[in-house]
Amino acid sequence: MTDAASATASKKELFIVFGGKVTDTRGRDFVDPKNVDVKGFFDSYDDAMGAWRAASQMKVDDAFTKFVIVRLW
Repeated sequence: MTDAASATASKKELFIVFGGKVTDTRGRDFVDPKNVDVKGFFDSYDDAMGAWRAASQMKVDDAFTKFVIVRLW
């Protein structure tokens, strides 16, 4: 692998969007961590944000359901 190719590969990012019921609306402690709703893995923050918005809007009336974006690398 060339230096340019390895630099490009090292800049690759990966995000996951998931959520579920939380014990406190101000926190991130999930009621049932084994059953979180995984919306998917995304290679750009913009795509992850789109999935997060869609998932969050579907549960907008449930204050105890929270979705998050986590950068894996």
